[in-house]
Amino acid sequence: MRKIKDIVSEKPWVGWVLFFATLIMVFVIGLFGASIIERRSEAVMTLQFVKPIAQYEPRNEIWGESFPRQYETYKATSDTSFLSKYGGSATIDMLERRPDLVILWAGYAFAKGYNQGRGHYHAVEDVRNSLRTGTPQPATCWTCKSPDVPRMMNKIGAADFYKKTWEEMGPEITNNIGCADCHDPQNMNLIITRPALVEAFQRQGKNIKDATHQQMRSLVCAQCHVEYYFKGKKEKYLTFPWDDGITAEEMEAYYDSVEHVDFVHYLSRTPILKAQHPDWEMSQFGIHAERGVSCADCHMPYRSEGGVKFTNHKIQSPLADISSSCMVCHRESEETLRKNVYDRQDKIGELQQTAEHILVKAHIEAKAAWDNGATEEQMKSVLTLIRHAQWRWDYVAASHGASFHAPIESARLLGSAIQKAEEARTLLAAILTAHGVKLPLDYPDLSSKEKAQKYIGFDPVEFSKMKENWKEQEIPKWDKQADERQKNMN
Repeated sequence: MRKIKDIVSEKPWVGWVLFFATLIMVFVIGLFGASIIERRSEAVMTLQFVKPIAQYEPRNEIWGESFPRQYETYKATSDTSFLSKYGGSATIDMLERRPDLVILWAGYAFAKGYNQGRGHYHAVEDVRNSLRTGTPQPATCWTCKSPDVPRMMNKIGAADFYKKTWEEMGPEITNNIGCADCHDPQNMNLIITRPALVEAFQRQGKNIKDATHQQMRSLVCAQCHVEYYFKGKKEKYLTFPWDDGITAEEMEAYYDSVEHVDFVHYLSRTPILKAQHPDWEMSQFGIHAERGVSCADCHMPYRSEGGVKFTNHKIQSPLADISSSCMVCHRESEETLRKNVYDRQDKIGELQQTAEHILVKAHIEAKAAWDNGATEEQMKSVLTLIRHAQWRWDYVAASHGASFHAPIESARLLGSAIQKAEEARTLLAAILTAHGVKLPLDYPDLSSKEKAQKYIGFDPVEFSKMKENWKEQEIPKWDKQADERQKNMN
């Protein structure tokens, strides 16, 4: 074989090619090595603890001593200034915006008060203020509101925690959703701190410990942003109805099989299923989940500060920061991307309102049927149709961002809700006619929250006074106990 030096002597340009190729290779390898060193340096800098953090440490400010960037951005979830077309972080009285909801939830605490949730920083304050907690509630209602919850579950056990009342746990639950809800204090790894999610995986034959880091960036959210119910009249054990699958129909079948009822409707006497907030489940049927995008990718995009890359813990709507969330992957303008979101939300919103109007009429017509002598046998199929129609509507309505996360699945469910509600009304028309009722009915004026609440017999003014009196008497006691506990922890 000819030697390289012979080739170079005959063709000098070959030597120059080899020389520059070697330079480029050395340069690329140097960059790669520098990148590795930089990433390792970032990891060391990121995990520099000022002092050890105790297991189940609920105070976010203690974590903030070691992780100031993350903590400062977390505190920004207190900002309530952002308002998008359909949501945001501002306080919105949803019953005032959509009075039909009062009728749909007649007989349930949501008909008394339903405000759009603000940022995580306000979690404890908002649940204390909610009129829904003006009536007796189980401690299970605290489960997703605070890192004090895993602390108390570790102390007394999850089952005993659930069995207590909301008021009994009130003095213990004082720190807002934060660091200990999602992170291991020893190494900052993402962890699951609520047993319901782990148990739901186990019943499906899965081990949540097998989840990848990218999957965990969604599963820590799925501890709370999911559909659930309180199992057992006394136990009130938080349970995810995923045994048969995570579609709305599979959960509906599960609930039907265990004969679960969240409340009996005040007007129609329908055994209603109240959807919670199946955000994670719905997102799994959208294009972003199909492409492997996690919740954190969009709602907690990365930031760089002082040469350090970290996750922005101002958990918020991606529409509040399109450049850092959407435009990491998409190359369209902010205006175009915002329009894309609103176009989907507008269309799903139309279907949602149509379903609401039809369901409201179905409930009122069912009441008229009962009032005019309809029998349980006549009403059995009607109530099943209303139950399933309202479940499908509520499943979409209660899922934050479903109209964007999974617009096709949302439209499918709302279409089914409309169909079943209309089938119920067809049966009701025959029943009403058979009992001599003239159609159409004279429907009440439900154009405002006040009128709708008056129709179902609820006095919001009097109830609000009772709630305020309770807060003035009880909250100072809770805060005093919390202050004494924190002094002991220090």
